[in-house]
Amino acid sequence: MNSTGSSPYNDRPIATNESPTNVRWLMFALACGTSWFLYLHRYAWNILKPAIQEEYGLSETQSGFVFSLFYWTYAAGQIPSGIVIDLFGPHLFLGVSILLWSAALVTFGMTTDLTVVKGLRLLFGAAQAGCYPGLTKATRVWFPLRSRTTVQGWIATTCGRGGGAMSSIILGSFLMGWCGLKWQSAIAVMGLAGLVFGVTFLLLFRSSPAEHPRVNEAERSLISEGTAVQSHTGALSWSRAVRSRSLLCFVVQQFLDAGSDVAFVYLMGSYFKSRYGLDITKIGWLASLPLWGGALGGIAGGWLNDRVIRATGNRRWSRSGIGFVGKIIGCAMLLLASQQDVAIAAGVALMAAKFFSDWSQPTVWGTCTDLGGRCSATVFSIINTSGTIGGVVMPIIFGAVLDASTTKIVIDGATESTVNWTPFLCLLAGMYLASALAWLTIDCTKSLEEPAPESLV
Repeated sequence: MNSTGSSPYNDRPIATNESPTNVRWLMFALACGTSWFLYLHRYAWNILKPAIQEEYGLSETQSGFVFSLFYWTYAAGQIPSGIVIDLFGPHLFLGVSILLWSAALVTFGMTTDLTVVKGLRLLFGAAQAGCYPGLTKATRVWFPLRSRTTVQGWIATTCGRGGGAMSSIILGSFLMGWCGLKWQSAIAVMGLAGLVFGVTFLLLFRSSPAEHPRVNEAERSLISEGTAVQSHTGALSWSRAVRSRSLLCFVVQQFLDAGSDVAFVYLMGSYFKSRYGLDITKIGWLASLPLWGGALGGIAGGWLNDRVIRATGNRRWSRSGIGFVGKIIGCAMLLLASQQDVAIAAGVALMAAKFFSDWSQPTVWGTCTDLGGRCSATVFSIINTSGTIGGVVMPIIFGAVLDASTTKIVIDGATESTVNWTPFLCLLAGMYLASALAWLTIDCTKSLEEPAPESLV
């Protein structure tokens, strides 16, 4: 905070007789921690996949199916979670979710039964389903409109991708590599840390400024930007949602975006091991590079969103333009990565691809709050459901593409496999291109809420 009491995000306080409290930044820190742990735990599969595949003798297609089980329940839980959060607030819902998925992760390291592994993947997906709808709701309630996308960029992409990037480093390079732990013990350590954070979240977080006793009138006025405080709860008009062309195009965009993103969740470890023959210590930090790119992209994209909107006054094309440009550049970077024969060069190209792709992530959150208003959690859950369906479908397709690109040869009685990763990377690039075109059709100013509570221009 500076001497005038304004934040790094330009949410200037409204003039009152007292200085605003800063409780919103505690909520911000808890939201960032939630996003960080969500991705830290989810992206652990990048390191676990090769070990599990070897232990159970699974093909790429079979391991893709086991991985995709997460998305079955993650998809099924999205819209119900969003509705509950819009009606009752995110506090208890998010706290219990963190505890459940962390407990599932601990249990995951205690079994060697493939059937149990599949069941835990389903539980893990169900527990994480409501996290981002809840955090979307929290950012709308706790932060003013002018700085909201920047805040969303830090929470959704920077901290989320940062957690994903640290996952392979903490689990692979540190716990399994340097500390010499077996994967079962290493994953239990990560899960226990999540349980501690979950308890902290339940104790400190609140659903809205009205529920927190430490928030003074000046901070409430700052958050609402001097307008009358309106209800933060409501139900989406499904008839309006079904008729919305922008929402339909948004659904298509998110299917492509999140469907392509699962490649960075579970295939990067296999990619660097198979393509470049690296050991676990090197794989850990190389597999993290794309996620660091995404984390930095979240900072840039959120800041750029708010800056361009303020400069142009055109929220619709600021949102769509940033989404379009990011995906186009990301497409080019994926094609460049497919041509690299050196591991570090490929890692840097993939990092650049994720930087530009993920700078549109704050745009996704901002567009959801623009379209949804009081029902932003429900709108986000619809969008995230479409992305989750992509997460169900694409691992199996990716596995089939990789199996079709695998050549097996017998040398001295032993079978060795060689995978051509170029078709897979070209498929990702094509999905980025289609996602870019979808962004041009989305008009975030066509609110699904009536009347709209905030000016969107």
